[in-house]
Amino acid sequence: MKKLELFEPAMCCSTGVCGPSVDEELLMVTSVFETFEGLETIEASRHNLTSDPDAFVNHPTILKLLQEKGNDILPVTLLDGEIVKEGAYPTLEEFGKYAEVQFVTQAANNSGGCCGGEGCC
Repeated sequence: MKKLELFEPAMCCSTGVCGPSVDEELLMVTSVFETFEGLETIEASRHNLTSDPDAFVNHPTILKLLQEKGNDILPVTLLDGEIVKEGAYPTLEEFGKYAEVQFVTQAANNSGGCCGGEGCC
């Protein structure tokens, strides 16, 4: 089983729906982690500097990285203990690669109506 860990900067919440506007990237990350909860092939955890500071202090790799580069390096993603991304959230494609799954997204239909101009389904 793979182990994916995401260490995020200080935020009031991790969902992306708090504050004056919705953060689409955080919504995607939240959805990905909810999907990972149902998989037996990956153990995924998210750590927010505000709500889970002990995770940062107790993880030698993250603690060293923060001491050397500061909080601006967050978010940091680890896969099986190795840093795979720092300074930005993984894309949906990267999350899929890490977990060896393929995410399917629905493209917006701009041709009118919910059935491409054919009326409602």
